[in-house]
Amino acid sequence: MIVTSPKYQLTFDDLKKLGTGLGIALLGAALTYLTEQIPNIDFGQWTPIVVAFWSVVVNTVRKWLTASEYIEN
Repeated sequence: MIVTSPKYQLTFDDLKKLGTGLGIALLGAALTYLTEQIPNIDFGQWTPIVVAFWSVVVNTVRKWLTASEYIEN
């Protein structure tokens, strides 16, 4: 069964997904900040790429730690 949100409204599940995305973005940014605090490391123009990379790492760890269910066709 597929449940959708009514137009212009957010359900609790929508808010959970938004919170998860926010957490991933914040953890990626925090990891980048901590990485930059290590002496002699300056990402310069590559900082946005490093932020994106850390976000992918955080999301990968999250998926690895949680059980997932899939619908087979």
